Amino acid sequence: MSRPRSRKQVARWGRAPVIVATVALAVGILAAAILLRAGAADSGFERLKGRWVRPDGGYVLEIRAVDARGAIDAAYLNPRPINVARAEVTRDGSLLKVFVELRAPNYPGSTYRLTHDPKNDQLKGTYFQAVTRQTFDVVFVRMK
Repeated sequence: MSRPRSRKQVARWGRAPVIVATVALAVGILAAAILLRAGAADSGFERLKGRWVRPDGGYVLEIRAVDARGAIDAAYLNPRPINVARAEVTRDGSLLKVFVELRAPNYPGSTYRLTHDPKNDQLKGTYFQAVTRQTFDVVFVRMK
């Protein structure tokens, strides 16, 4: 590269690092967004999205979205909505494990600990009823 000779050339060369840094930042942000989206798809978490029902009582767990970190946007209906305080999915080898905590009157910290059974497309596990301090085996099936 030749050295700038005029004031105009000096001004143009002075802006170059700012332009290069701005472009590099934009490319980095775009790449991060693509990787984050790919991470959610690669995690297998997306297969949990949908409405799941407990055949033994009609309780519905609706998984609206799951991000790449495992945070779940969920609703729980019995038949009216019950507050979902926390919902997340983790991977244990090839297994997807779902945790849901409910916080509402008569549900002060009741929890579901479920594992996705991909062969039968079911969520199986336990429900801890906090008021009675009892744990029950439960199964959710996908609503078609």
